[in-house]
Amino acid sequence: MDSHTQNASLLRLQTVEKRIVRVLELAGGVMEEFSNPNGPRKELVNNHCSEFMQLIKDIQVTLREEIKSACEYRPFEKCDYIARISNEICCEKLEYVVDKLDGMKETMDQYHEAT
Repeated sequence: MDSHTQNASLLRLQTVEKRIVRVLELAGGVMEEFSNPNGPRKELVNNHCSEFMQLIKDIQVTLREEIKSACEYRPFEKCDYIARISNEICCEKLEYVVDKLDGMKETMDQYHEAT
């Protein structure tokens, strides 16, 4: 992950943290309303609950995106080690096959000289 991507990710997670704090404040506000001796103010409770649900949805979306982004992160993606090793193995196999073919040719030449 380049530094720009990491910084953007950290900023999104920081925003999630702030939203979680707000969610807890809203929940506390609703609890206070329910403990009010005069009874809860319906409009305030509805507003808090609506904002609470929206923030929870936003938090879920952001966290899913961050988890997906983290799972897609492949630090060795641009590394050519596997390709180089595969090429070296292929070259070794080809050299082996060429040696065997040379051996077969020699055997055939010897057979033809003998007949």
